[in-house]
Amino acid sequence: MGSAGSTSDSSGASVIGVDSGGSGLRIALADAERGTVLETASSREPVRTGPGGISADHFLEQVLPAVAALRERTGGLPIAAVVVGAAGMATLGDELRTALPDAFAAAWGVRRTALAADAVTAYAGALGQRPGVVVAAGTGLIALGTDLASWRRVDGWGHLLGDCGGGAWIGRAGLEAALRSHDGRRGGSTALLARAEALFGPVAGLPGVLYPRTDRPAVLASFAPEVGACAAARDPVATEILARAGRHIAEAAEAACPRGPGAVVALTGGLFKMGGPLLEPLRVALDAVLPQARTTEAAGDPLAGAAALATALAADALRLPEDPSLLRLFGAEIR
Repeated sequence: MGSAGSTSDSSGASVIGVDSGGSGLRIALADAERGTVLETASSREPVRTGPGGISADHFLEQVLPAVAALRERTGGLPIAAVVVGAAGMATLGDELRTALPDAFAAAWGVRRTALAADAVTAYAGALGQRPGVVVAAGTGLIALGTDLASWRRVDGWGHLLGDCGGGAWIGRAGLEAALRSHDGRRGGSTALLARAEALFGPVAGLPGVLYPRTDRPAVLASFAPEVGACAAARDPVATEILARAGRHIAEAAEAACPRGPGAVVALTGGLFKMGGPLLEPLRVALDAVLPQARTTEAAGDPLAGAAALATALAADALRLPEDPSLLRLFGAEIR
């Protein structure tokens, strides 16, 4: 698609932001001038993944009727821009990139579409369009940084190869400590053993419970709060696990952070709701590797980021850098 030009009149129009992830799909309709979210919709059904990657047909089956209902409730304002943030967009998004821009144009007459990895919309929700680094941590972990010229992605390699310091990593380390205690090996924790058996039953049967599951990362991550609780109760093994997690998270932030003074680091995602047992060692680790950086709370979530980017796109004010896998723009130029 060609450029839509260097100016845009977004008065009397709306924009659409979409956040598609493993737990479902959320949609926001916002005012194109002010960025105020007018209506939202959600689905708990994740978009399916097939041989071609994330299914564009299944995505559209959910999004098109939901947006029609949102528009009906808000007076049918024209849509000036759409931004979609999707988990897996970087590696599984080819079908979405092929199909969605034309589908949106046909359905809504929209000429400006951006398709982004969910880490990019998480970045925009947390820091807006300023340089810095965002660490998004839940079951997995990824750090994304930019100097507004290029992106730097760190980790996000999944629970078998990476996601170091994320929920699945912490849960696995906690369960290993429980098994060490069961075996009588060094490095075990009787407190974590008790928590593991309360949650999963006798730990001797844990491999049979865990290994056949297709949602192993989520099962492992479900034990991370137990590690946090044991650390809060001053269990030394759990405390050390979270100290190591903090160092891993800080190392990811360091590798993704743009160089120079005034660096900003934002933390987003459910893992950080663990609070002090994780955040305290993380702050110590960040001070050690990024002493010049300022840590800030995330301003908003990935859906807010998608809506904000759509508002910027409608006004030709999108400053985050384009990238073939992380952020693709259709119908206008990133400035």
